[in-house]
Amino acid sequence: MSDRKPFLLRIDRDILEAVQHWADDDLRSLNGQIEFLLRRVLRESGREKKKKDDEET
Repeated sequence: MSDRKPFLLRIDRDILEAVQHWADDDLRSLNGQIEFLLRRVLRESGREKKKKDDEET
């Protein structure tokens, strides 16, 4: 299981509501949707840190 670090996020109310609706449509929690979106952007920009399992193959 991955390590998770809690942190406070201050975000515009309209953005939060839009992401919440998107999460509802995708059957995810708000937290899960934010993490999904951040991972996708990191991967697309080439900034995602590779996992140890991926480096060995």
